[in-house]
Amino acid sequence: MVSKRIILKRLLLLVPVLLGVATFVFAILHLSPGNPARTIAGERASEEFVRQIESDLGLNDPIYVQYGRFLLDAAQLDFGNSYVLRQDTAVIEVLRHRFPVTLELAIYGQIVGILFGIPLGILSAVKQDSLTDHITRIGALTGISVPIFWSGPLLIMIFAQGLGILPTSGRIASIYSIPHFTGLITVDAALTGHPGAFLSAVKHMFLPTLVLGIYSMALISRMMRSSMLEVTRQDYMRTARAKGQGMNITIMKHGFRNALVPVVTIIGLQFGSLLGGAVLTETVFSISGIGNLLVEAISVGDYPVVQGTVLLFAFLYTLVNLGVDLTYSILDPRIDQ
Repeated sequence: MVSKRIILKRLLLLVPVLLGVATFVFAILHLSPGNPARTIAGERASEEFVRQIESDLGLNDPIYVQYGRFLLDAAQLDFGNSYVLRQDTAVIEVLRHRFPVTLELAIYGQIVGILFGIPLGILSAVKQDSLTDHITRIGALTGISVPIFWSGPLLIMIFAQGLGILPTSGRIASIYSIPHFTGLITVDAALTGHPGAFLSAVKHMFLPTLVLGIYSMALISRMMRSSMLEVTRQDYMRTARAKGQGMNITIMKHGFRNALVPVVTIIGLQFGSLLGGAVLTETVFSISGIGNLLVEAISVGDYPVVQGTVLLFAFLYTLVNLGVDLTYSILDPRIDQ
């Protein structure tokens, strides 16, 4: 059981990390070329109108005043309003609508990777240098090597255009209007109690989930195999086998838990990256997630959206790392916290 002191210590460590990220984002955006006031006013606006917008936004204030105001607003989850993408809409509202899209995709993709990657990694380690091991390793290497911008269109060609059993893009068929309860389309469709809407949502999520799941599964299985092979060579594993304990019981009772420690790190890093937006997957399958939002905001110079999105990325990544650290102490209490 993880102590409250450890949890509090980890939470306090998040503060300097988020402060550093906020400072870095503020500095980069203020050093980058371009004028937010000019972006809002338009290229044909008069200089007087641009200066008026700068005054309204506080862009004429000293840099330290702007920095202090930015930190204070960020601490209150106030990132201002979108300049371009959704004018006069609070950035937090934009993120609230876009983030569940990416969250759902990340969760399903990671679940697929874990459910298949861990068993395949264990099987490959147990049957080292066998035909099963070679096939598993080749499959994992292929899954890691094939880029998403190639595997995504390939799956679309096979399942959507060739077999015609799955949709190519979007999150649900346009004939369904789903209330926004959680933002997770499959959950919201299930809550409506409409089987057709739920089935449509599942079909739309299947291909992007499969694309992410294949990559995640490949990486997890490779790490699980390496970790399990290292554990099986330990003295305590040989002792358990020498006492007459079966191989399966020895692996699952003594080896599995210890072998999971490095695998948890990979799972955490992957999940944190996916929460930052699976940009290629979202682009290929026309899913309006937070990754696409950041790309769009950078391309049009929507600075408040960029700031809010990057800070959200940092916060989520630190939370995932916190979860990974706490999981370490559960799997192996000997790990120094």
